[in-house]
Amino acid sequence: MLLHIGLDDTDSPIGGCTTYIAASLVEKIQELGGKFIDYPNLLRLNPNVPWKTRGNGAICLRIEIEPKLEGPVRYTVIKAVEAYSEFECENTNPGVVFHSGKIPEPLTRFSDCVISGVVSLEDALKLVDKHSASAIGYKNMRGIIGALAAIGGLQSGDHTFELLSYRKPENWGKPRLLDTASVRVMDERTRKLTFNNVDPETGRILIAPHGPDPVLYGIRGETAEAVYRAAMMVEAVEDIERWVIFRSNQGTDAHLRHQSNISELKPFHPAIVTGVVVEGSRTIKGGHVIFRRGDDTGRIDCAAYEPTGSFREVVRQLVPGDRIRAYGGVRGLIKGEGGTLNLEKLEVLHLASDLKLVNPSCPTCGGSMESMGRGKGFRCRRCSLRDRELTKQTVEVKRQLEPGLFIPPPKAQRHLTKPLVRYGREKKIIFSGELFESWHWP
Repeated sequence: MLLHIGLDDTDSPIGGCTTYIAASLVEKIQELGGKFIDYPNLLRLNPNVPWKTRGNGAICLRIEIEPKLEGPVRYTVIKAVEAYSEFECENTNPGVVFHSGKIPEPLTRFSDCVISGVVSLEDALKLVDKHSASAIGYKNMRGIIGALAAIGGLQSGDHTFELLSYRKPENWGKPRLLDTASVRVMDERTRKLTFNNVDPETGRILIAPHGPDPVLYGIRGETAEAVYRAAMMVEAVEDIERWVIFRSNQGTDAHLRHQSNISELKPFHPAIVTGVVVEGSRTIKGGHVIFRRGDDTGRIDCAAYEPTGSFREVVRQLVPGDRIRAYGGVRGLIKGEGGTLNLEKLEVLHLASDLKLVNPSCPTCGGSMESMGRGKGFRCRRCSLRDRELTKQTVEVKRQLEPGLFIPPPKAQRHLTKPLVRYGREKKIIFSGELFESWHWP
């Protein structure tokens, strides 16, 4: 029989990791006689929901197994979730879903909705009942939503891979020990097939997280073989407990699918909005840069936050009249002029003329003139000519900005954001089901 196992919401900001539970289950399920028909699927969900713990990633394990072993597999999964979930965290609400057989289309549509919107637990439970799945939820049971979405998230189009290596439990919470020089060498040698290993602006190593979770490092790339080869180049200075290759929607823009008018925007939803800059940028406390854009249906602030680094310089160069396409997540209630679009990327479609008023040149000597006061005309600094009839002149300032697509540096990108290096690499074929020989250890 074909069995799909969905897991979600087991971690917390101070520990735990749903991918680690999945990695530990790989070995156990194989020992029970299960055969994996796909890499463990890591599905990143809508990054804008306020109740997420960290990366908002759900897992699906897809296996073939003898019907008589379904019970032992379910028991093993539930025990692992109960053993490793961060139940003491108020915002951690684990969910497990089991579904056998072919995935029906309503579950794939549900998965798309969870990635690009907000859905209710009631909707998830209705689908579980209707399609003969079974679900186990803990606390407020919200994890069932992500677990069901992971089952429906077949990633039949564009997808990427990530090799995640895990630390031994005695090292959790301690500083991670990696040879950073080996990471830089790996990045140089594999950057055509991997991405976001090192931040080019700061030189910061990006493959190692900073929290107390079990992950030592993760390498993302275009193929399972590519991330495996890259991982073999990284020198860990501490022991690795296990590693697993996941197939994922990371780096695919899976959440950015729908273009919307401003009046249609909803809180916590990803959005793509096209319109015109109506107010130039301003920098607020903390280094965040805000500008206002509009369309025929309304106005909204767009924000480039301080961690986005040089991306803010692009935003600062926008002037009223520029036509842009903004990509990001909606925060705040949309009522009339309310709400903010937190920018993930920005496409400049057309540049307006940047016109400024400047003092006139002296008609006698060509020198620069200065105002003698409001309504009193201008005086030449060079020849001292005075003329009460002269007025300021309108000149066009040459724009340094050019049309194009702009994305924050890797250190500020979300898991789902497609980096520039992936444009042109998108996969359009269904995953074959053949697994790379070395896809997990042990």
